[in-house]
Amino acid sequence: MPCERKPMRYGHSEGHTEICFDDSGKFFVTCGADGDVRIWDGLDDDDPKFITVGEKVYSLALKKDKLVTASSNNTVQIHTFPDGDPDGILTRFTTNATHVTFNRSGSRVAAGSSDFMVKVVEVSDSSQQKTLRGHEAPVLSVTFDPKDDFLASASCDGSVVVWNIEEQTQVISWPLLQKTNDVSNAKSLCRLAWQPGAGKFLAVPVESKVHLYERGSWNHVSTLSDDLLTQLINVVSWSPCGQFLAAGSVGGSLNVWDVNSKLCVERQKHEKGFTVCGLAWHPSGSQIAYTDTEGRLGLLDGLSTSTSITTEEAPAAKKPAKDYDDLFDDDDDDRLMDEGLSDTNSPVKKAVTGDGDDDDDDFLMPATGRVRNRGAILDDENSLDTGSLRLGQDKFGDDDDTGSAVVPAAAPLVPLRPVYEGPMPTPPQKAFQPGSTPAHLTHRFMMWNSVGIVRGYNDEQDNAIDVEFHDSAVHHAMHLTNSLGHTMADLSQEAVLLACPSTDELASKLQCLHFSSWDTNKEWMVDLPKDEDVKALCLGQGWAAVATDALMLRLFSIGGVQREILSLPGPVVCLAGHGEQLLIIYHRATGFDGDQALGVQLLQFGRRKKQLINCEPLPLSRKSHLSWLGFTAEGTPCSVDSEGVVRMLNRSLGNTWTPVCNTRETCKSKSDHYWVVGVHENPQQLRCIPCKGSRYPPTLPRPAVAILPFKLPLCQTTTEKGQMEEQFWRSMLFHNHYNFLSTSGYEVDEDGQSQSQKEQQELLMKMFALSCKLEREFRCVELAQLMTQNVVTLAIRYASRSRRMALAERLSEIALEKANQIQEEEEEEEEELEYTRRTSGYGQSEVTGGRYSNRRHQGEEEEQEEEEEVREEEDGQEMETEESTEIRKRVNPFAKEAGSPVKPSLTPIAKVGRANPFKVLGSGKPSSSSGQPRVTNILDNMTSSKKLSPLSVSAGKGSKGPVLKPLAPRPKTKTQSTLLQMTGSKAANKKTQEKIQPAADQQKQPDVPPPASPVDNTENKRPKTGFQLWLEENRKSITADHPDVEETDIIKEAMGRFRTLTAEERLSWTERAKGQTGDAADLKKRKRAEGGGGGAENVNGQAEADENSAKKKKSLDPSSKLAAFAFNKN
Repeated sequence: MPCERKPMRYGHSEGHTEICFDDSGKFFVTCGADGDVRIWDGLDDDDPKFITVGEKVYSLALKKDKLVTASSNNTVQIHTFPDGDPDGILTRFTTNATHVTFNRSGSRVAAGSSDFMVKVVEVSDSSQQKTLRGHEAPVLSVTFDPKDDFLASASCDGSVVVWNIEEQTQVISWPLLQKTNDVSNAKSLCRLAWQPGAGKFLAVPVESKVHLYERGSWNHVSTLSDDLLTQLINVVSWSPCGQFLAAGSVGGSLNVWDVNSKLCVERQKHEKGFTVCGLAWHPSGSQIAYTDTEGRLGLLDGLSTSTSITTEEAPAAKKPAKDYDDLFDDDDDDRLMDEGLSDTNSPVKKAVTGDGDDDDDDFLMPATGRVRNRGAILDDENSLDTGSLRLGQDKFGDDDDTGSAVVPAAAPLVPLRPVYEGPMPTPPQKAFQPGSTPAHLTHRFMMWNSVGIVRGYNDEQDNAIDVEFHDSAVHHAMHLTNSLGHTMADLSQEAVLLACPSTDELASKLQCLHFSSWDTNKEWMVDLPKDEDVKALCLGQGWAAVATDALMLRLFSIGGVQREILSLPGPVVCLAGHGEQLLIIYHRATGFDGDQALGVQLLQFGRRKKQLINCEPLPLSRKSHLSWLGFTAEGTPCSVDSEGVVRMLNRSLGNTWTPVCNTRETCKSKSDHYWVVGVHENPQQLRCIPCKGSRYPPTLPRPAVAILPFKLPLCQTTTEKGQMEEQFWRSMLFHNHYNFLSTSGYEVDEDGQSQSQKEQQELLMKMFALSCKLEREFRCVELAQLMTQNVVTLAIRYASRSRRMALAERLSEIALEKANQIQEEEEEEEEELEYTRRTSGYGQSEVTGGRYSNRRHQGEEEEQEEEEEVREEEDGQEMETEESTEIRKRVNPFAKEAGSPVKPSLTPIAKVGRANPFKVLGSGKPSSSSGQPRVTNILDNMTSSKKLSPLSVSAGKGSKGPVLKPLAPRPKTKTQSTLLQMTGSKAANKKTQEKIQPAADQQKQPDVPPPASPVDNTENKRPKTGFQLWLEENRKSITADHPDVEETDIIKEAMGRFRTLTAEERLSWTERAKGQTGDAADLKKRKRAEGGGGGAENVNGQAEADENSAKKKKSLDPSSKLAAFAFNKN
C-alpha cells in the first residue's frame, strides 16, 4: 500500500489534539488545548476558520453539520457547521468530559467523563438522556455499535465494557488495560472503534496490539500486531470500507492492517516520534489525517485501499502488469503468508511482509528505500515462538470466519525464498538519565541523587526547573527558568549541569551553574557542533562529562575548560560519575530475544588517568533493560535492571558484578516497583521510592524514601549455615571499597575497616564451630584457609577442646604456613630494599616505582634490633602481633606474577593521607604542617602528599628517611596467650618502641649523614643475607643467560630463582650468612646498648635480628606447637 507522508504543520498549542473529517471530506476539523476548534480546507490552509469553545477542548465529533465538543467547563456543547454558531449545551458532568462520539446516523451523542459516568443523549432533544454507571475510574473513550444497540467504553479502572443502551446494563466487561487514577496519567487513551457497516468487530488497543472482539458472541477472535511495533497503541480508526484498521501509537508509529489477512500493509513513523493522539480516515479511504500531543497535524496521502486485493484471483490478474520483483512480493505477502499465520503473539506473522513501499523502516535501513520481506527481524519483548516461522498449511487455523475465508490452502505458483528461523534482534534501549523520570511528563524528576533533587515543570503556566539540596548547607534551593528547554540534568556538591537537544534553529547546548565557584561568574554554556545532540551527561569531582549521538564523550572541567574528547565504542545508554570515576554504559552489539547487549567502561581521572574497566559486557537479567546506574556513597559502581536486580562491582574478583538485592521480592503486586535513588555500603542500605502501580514516582506529593536490605542470592539462606555464608560474603563484598580507596590514595575509616575484618573473622569462627558440630572436618579446614593467623589459633583451641586432634593437627600446619608466609614476605621486602640501596644509594627517595621508602625500612631495622633486646618482655599479644603483621604486607615488585602469596599494600607511599571526600564516618581532618617530618631532599618534598592524617604523622615519627610511611590500621584486639607466642610479637614491640623514642628519633633525623658511596654502606658495614651470598655465587650464570640487562633486572631474575629453592636450601644459605656475620652484629648490639653510634650504624643490625627471628620461627615443628597449645588452660 504505497502512500506519501506529508510534512507536519502547526495546528494548536502543545497538548492533546483531536481531528475528524466532515461527511463530504472537503474539510478536516481539529481541536486542541488552546480551546479552539479549527476548520481546515487542507493541510496547506494557512488561515483556517476557528471557533473558540472554552479554555481547553478535550474531544470533538462531527456529523450532519453538527459539531459536538467536550470542553474544560464540564459541558458537552453543540455548534453548527461550518458556521460555528453555538447551538446549546447537550449535557453536563461534574468534571470535564474526556471523549465524545456520534452514532452512525448522527441522532445520538455518547460522552464519557472523568466522574466515571457515560451518558447517551438525543441530539434533537437533549432532555432524553441515558446514564451508564459502573466504571470505577475516569472514562477514556466511548464508541457506538453501528446498529445502535450497544455502546463500548474503556476506563482508567482497566476495563473495557460493552453496554446495552436501552437497558442501561453491562453486557460484558474485559479487564484488559493497566489501571491508573486519571486520564492524564493513562499510558494509552485506548480509543475503541467499531467496524463500520455490519459492526462485526470491536477493535480494542491493548498494549502494542489490537484485539478484535466479535459482536454478539463477544469472543476474542483475532489479534493484529506488528513485530516492529513495540510501543503502546493510543488510537485506532477503521477505514470507511471496514476492511482496514489504522492505529497510532505512543511512540509515533502509524500502522495500517488488512483485517481479512491480518497483515500490516502500511508502516509510517511520526517525523519526531511524538505520541499520536488523533486519527481519522477520509470518507474516500485515500487519506489518513493524524495529530500529536504537541498540537501538530499531519497527513498520509495516496492510500490505495481499493487495490489491496486479498482474494485469490486478483493477484493472477495483476501479475502481467507488474515487474518481476513486485510479482514475488505481492504473491508472497497476500497469499503465502496468510497460510502460515496464527493469532498467538508469535513474532512470525509478518515474517516476510514488506508489503508495498514501506519506506520508514527505521530499524533496518538508514535510507528511505523499502525493506523487502524482513518484518520479523525485530522482535517485540512479548514475542515467544521463534520456531514457528514457517510457511505451510500446518499453521493455518480457524482464527475466525473472516480470516479463514480469505485464501484456500493452495500450492504456491512461485518459488519460496529462504526464511530466517533464528532468534530475533531486540530494539536497543534509548539513552536515559539515571535518577530521572520520563521526559514526556509535564512535571518530572530530572535528577534525584544523594546530593539533591532537580524537578522540571513544563505546563501552560511555567517552564521551569527547581533545584533542592538534601543538605541546605551545600547551597540554598534554586528556581531556574527553562527558556532553552533543558531535558537532562545532573547535580553534584559543586554544580548543576543541564543540557537541551538541538532544534531546527538552535544547536544542542550544555549549561553549567557552578555554584561552588569563589568568583562572581558562576555560569557557563557550550554549544555542541551542528548535528550533534547530548544524549547523556554526568558530574564528578572537578569535571563534567557529556556523551553525544555522534558517539563522542566530551570532558569539561567544572569551570568550563574543554578537556579530553573520546570516541565511544557504541551508542551511549547512560553515564554516572563519582569523585574521580566515570562509568559509561553503551550498546556494544545488537541483543537477541529480548536481551540488551550493553558494554561498560570505567575511567579514573586524577593524577594518573587510567581505564579500570575496558569495554566489558554489563550483566542484566533475561529480557530486561538497564533502569538505573550509579555509584555507592563509597564509590563502587552499581546497576539496577528492569527486573529489579541490583548488582555491585566486585573489585576483588577481576571487576565482576555480583547481584546483591532483588527489589521485586519485596513488591506486593506485579505492577509495583521500587525506584532506586542511592546505595550505601556502610551502613548497608538501598535507598529507593516505592511506586504503586507504576515504574516511577509522581513529583507531588513528595515521595517518601524507603530503605531495603541487601541479600546475596545464595542457596538455602533459610538455614543457619546459609545465613552465615550470605553474611560473610556480603561483608567481604561490601568492604572491598576500603582497599580501593586506600590504593587510590584516599584516607580510609580504619575503625570501620578493622570492625569489618573482626565481623568477617567472627562469622568464619561461627561457621567453623557449626561445621565441627556437624562433624565436617574437611569443611573446617577450608574455612580455616580464609581465617587470619590469630583466628586460626582460636580454631585450634576449639578443635582441641572438642577432642578433634586430627583436625587440630591440620590447623596447626595452616597456622605455621601462615606465619612462614608473613615471615617470607618480610624477608623478601628487606632483600629487595638491600639491593636497590646497593644500586641506587641513599640519595634516591623511593625504591622501584615509588612504592617503598628507605625511611620506613631504616625505622623498621632499628625497631627490630630493639625487639631483640626486649624479646623477654613478650606477653599474650599474639592476636595483636599477627593482625599488625598481616596488615603491613606490601606488594613485592620483584615477585613472580603467578603463585605469589603477596597481597597488595593498603596505601601507596606517594598518596598517603589524601582526604577521602566520600567517607561517611571518622575524623578526616588534615594535620598541621608542624607535624610533618623534616626532609633533606627538595625532590622528596615535592612527592610527599599535600595532607597528612594524624595516623600518618604518628607512623612517621620513629623513622629517619625523607618519605612518609604508609598508613597501617592499628590493631584493636588484645587476646589471650596462645601457642604462637613463640613466633614473636613484632608489632606490639614496635608500638612500644615508637612510644619510647619518638623524640630521640626526631632529634637524630637531621644528623643522618648522606653516605659517601653505596659500597661503604652496603658491603663494608652491613652483614650479608643468605640471598646476597647465593647471588654472589650465582651471578656469573645469571649474567651469562642475560648479558645485556641492567643491575636491577639481574636482581629481579635472581630473586625469582632464589624463591624457587626449597625452604631448607634457603635456610642453609641464611645460616651460612649468619656464620660470617654473627660477631660483627654482636659488637653493634653492644654499641647500641651503650647509646653510641650514628643513625647509619644503628640500622646495620637489622638483618641479623631478622634472620634470628626467622630461624626461631622456622625451627618450630607442628607437633611441638600443638603440644604446647593443647594443655594451655589460659
